[in-house]
Parts: sequence; structure tokens; C-alpha cells
Amino acid sequence: MEEIVEEMLGGIRINYLGHATFRFVTAGGEQIIIDPFLTDNPQTPEELKQVGELDTILITHGHFDHFADAIPLAQQTGATVVANFEIFAYLQSQGVENAMPLNKGGTAQVGGIKVTAVNAFHSSSIQTEDGSSIYAGEPIGFVIEFESGFKLYHAGDTAVFGDMALIGELYSPDLALLPIGNQVVMSPFEAAHAARLLGVRHVVPIHYGTFPFLPGTPEELQKHLDEIAPDVTVHVMQPGDDLAS
Repeated sequence: MEEIVEEMLGGIRINYLGHATFRFVTAGGEQIIIDPFLTDNPQTPEELKQVGELDTILITHGHFDHFADAIPLAQQTGATVVANFEIFAYLQSQGVENAMPLNKGGTAQVGGIKVTAVNAFHSSSIQTEDGSSIYAGEPIGFVIEFESGFKLYHAGDTAVFGDMALIGELYSPDLALLPIGNQVVMSPFEAAHAARLLGVRHVVPIHYGTFPFLPGTPEELQKHLDEIAPDVTVHVMQPGDDLAS
């Protein structure tokens, strides 16, 4: 199975930083982080909370556990931040100059990767320092196509929805990163159906166990996949783990 993964990745490194945060290193050496929640993330190993160089930051929505480190990282690294229009406008208001708006259905070339924003069913707001919340547009997921042709789908925070089948039909992702925490995102049962609708062969479960209201487990996901989509391989990653070729 690891040989299949290595062949599929085509020189890409996928590093799990905990919760829904991942770092990708492309075959050409570009550094990408998605949903940066590091400083206060109880799952992130201490040695990985400092990320060094970055080329691109992708944001699925404004909740703190996906957005908390976005502005500091953008300011420290000069990375291009890709987010929906409302978050893009907020970033500009906070002095982040190198940002790019991307709304659902849109595709943009960002360095060596091609990024498409797709639907997600959730909510989205940004909590300001005074404790108030501001509207952060609609949440999105990302389909990322790397130089090798490998395609990854990060679902963001979402429930299952029937048009995941359309995401599969249009973009044919090789690997899906799916939330399974339940209560505030998909349950493992819904995530198994998401994998079936997407038609993916490989899934990494994310967004579970970080907080008490995320009780879903990879074992539950595997149980439901055995019944719903038995051809899907689950790759359970611990914070700090790599999928690499």
C-alpha cells in the first residue's frame, strides 16, 4: 500500500500538523500550509509550531481553529493567502497585502499549484480581539492540483452533501482529507458516505479529538467504510506524520 501512495504522490510531501492543519511540499519545493492553527493547537508538536518559509496559505473559513495563525504567518513569510472574498477583504484591512480572493467554482494558479474552491456546508466568522464576531463569508473546501497531476481535496469543515459526487466527477481527487469529528462537522458515518460520493480510493480523517465536542474516531470511519465503500483505504495520521514519496 505504501508503494501505491508513493506512486500517487509523485514527489509531494504531506505533513499533518494536527486538527485540520497540513503542510504540503511540492515536488518543486514550494511550501504550502492550509488552515494554520498552530500556536494554540493542543495537537501540534511543539517543534512544528514554527513553520519557517512559506509560499502559500490556504484558508477554508474564519473559525479560530483554521485561521488563528494566518495573519502572523502571512506577515512573517510574505506568503500568498488564498481565501474567500470576505476573508480576503478582512486580511487587507489588517495589513496583509499579499492575498488572493477565490470563491466557490473559481480556479486560480498559485505558484506551481492549481487551486479550486468548492462548496462546504458549515458556518464562518472571525473572532476579533474584543470578543466580537464578524461575518467571514461562506466556508469553502479546496481541490489542489500539483505539478505532477496529483489532486488532493481538503473538505474544510462540512457536512456531507450530494454534490460531492459532482466534485468527484469534475476534479477526480486522488486523496480526500475529511473531517470526522461529529457534532460540529461530519460524523464518521457521513464521512464514509462522502468518500463514496467522491469516488476516492484514499482518505485521511481529520478534525477529531482536539476538543470534547469532536468525539468521532477513525475506527468508526473504518467501520462505516467497510459497509459503505470497502475499496477506500484510510490513512490515519498522527500530528507530525508524513505521507511522502
